[in-house]
Amino acid sequence: MSSSVTVVVLAGGTARRFGSDKLAALLPDGRSVLEHCLAGMPSAWPLVVVGPERPVPSEVADRVRFVRETPAGGGPLAGIAAGVAVADGDVVCVAPGDTPRAGEVLPLLVGALDADPTVDAAVLSDAAGQPNPVLAAYRTRALRAALPDVPTGAAARELLTLTHVEVRAPFPVHDVTTPADLTDTGMG
Repeated sequence: MSSSVTVVVLAGGTARRFGSDKLAALLPDGRSVLEHCLAGMPSAWPLVVVGPERPVPSEVADRVRFVRETPAGGGPLAGIAAGVAVADGDVVCVAPGDTPRAGEVLPLLVGALDADPTVDAAVLSDAAGQPNPVLAAYRTRALRAALPDVPTGAAARELLTLTHVEVRAPFPVHDVTTPADLTDTGMG
């Protein structure tokens, strides 16, 4: 991969459907949802975590930077805007902190973006063919231009107006929405 990449991990949600702090919930391997997500990120890429500061795995601690969206709790697009504001490089990957295997799919997305210079994004598509704009690789310049002046409360799907290619992962990429999801992450 020829692109320089920064990963923006969205970790500022309220987890209303989960009932408690789902990012701190433990997976079967004993790590929290967020710790597993961060530890699985490609090792050469800086990580910008959008949300309150919390413990991170020691193997990624030297490349994690925490930032907050304004206002806190402003939604995924506000989180993306806060993260991309401090991102370096020509590609920004966006990943939800509640998706333990997100880091495994990001190289596929960056590869798809690198392979097609006519698109501004490579977006993960689920088994039903639904694109996920918060699990994607974006050309930094295009992402910054596409963000609304006031991103608070705006829908992340607005980013799908960018020219993009949809990519399917060769393995399940589940997020954690309910406590039952802690054992159904596709991690075996």
